[in-house]
Amino acid sequence: MAKTAYLFDTIYLEHDTGPFHPECPERLSAIHAKLKKADFYPELIRVSAASPDMKYLEMVHTREYIASTRRDIERGVESLDGGDTIVCTRSYKVALMAVGGCLKTCDVIMKGDAQRGFCAVRPPGHHAERNYAGGFCIFNNVAITAKYLQARHGLERVAIVDWDVHHGNGTQHIFESDESVLYISLHQYPFYPGSGSEYEKGKDLGQGFTMNFPMRSGSTDKDYLAVFQKSIAPALDKFRPDMILVSAGFDAHQADQLSSIRLTSGVYREFARILAESADRNCEGRIMAVLEGGYNLDALSNSVAGVIETFVRG
Repeated sequence: MAKTAYLFDTIYLEHDTGPFHPECPERLSAIHAKLKKADFYPELIRVSAASPDMKYLEMVHTREYIASTRRDIERGVESLDGGDTIVCTRSYKVALMAVGGCLKTCDVIMKGDAQRGFCAVRPPGHHAERNYAGGFCIFNNVAITAKYLQARHGLERVAIVDWDVHHGNGTQHIFESDESVLYISLHQYPFYPGSGSEYEKGKDLGQGFTMNFPMRSGSTDKDYLAVFQKSIAPALDKFRPDMILVSAGFDAHQADQLSSIRLTSGVYREFARILAESADRNCEGRIMAVLEGGYNLDALSNSVAGVIETFVRG
């Protein structure tokens, strides 16, 4: 059994995206309800939301973007990008608490109270760029977490594996010139947001530390597992990170309405197993997943439960 931290807080339900929006509060409610019925639930180390030190946000997002986001939300704008990043008057506070909860979960892991963690937060983050929102994302939770691990806990190398069906343009762009962060993404391509070709490998000192694996529409468990086994696991072993972060989106599931990849719930267990084994080899078992997409409630809750159970039992 591996000690596993689980971040969930009802404040994350207060980010109200209105009726019919896929990134809805019910996503987290479904996950939490599923987990509470699991026999491993009592073993989880519960973590609640927290306010972050703003200096860590400013390592990723510009001060101007943070201020304008707060101002726009508090004056009642309906979206931040003029499109699908819908907000309510509570969204700025909730987004901050999502970041703070992830950093708090890092502290639990770095203190040794847990080896692994799963952060059930919203809004998601991997589309958020340094100075603008997009794709349902306000602040880049995983990118801020990586910077925090380096600045607060002194880690030298952090790996981010992004298995969301959409390419994490924000995370890639934030770290594309940074050789201390390895960003790996598999995603449907061509697809939103349009980035993530195999030729995007980073630049300057970060050349080679961005790895994109574009997946064709209709790709299956077998296709994804081949990439994990033949490419991702060896790349992590070569990089030898001090911690692995996962942008854990579940919208590549065959039941999800926002993509045309054909993954099953069970394959996410295999993703978690492969990455947890890599963490055991390379970074004392330290791995933390942060929720990104996933919009079919049954597929999402079943898949998340499988990942967390794998973390606990594996």
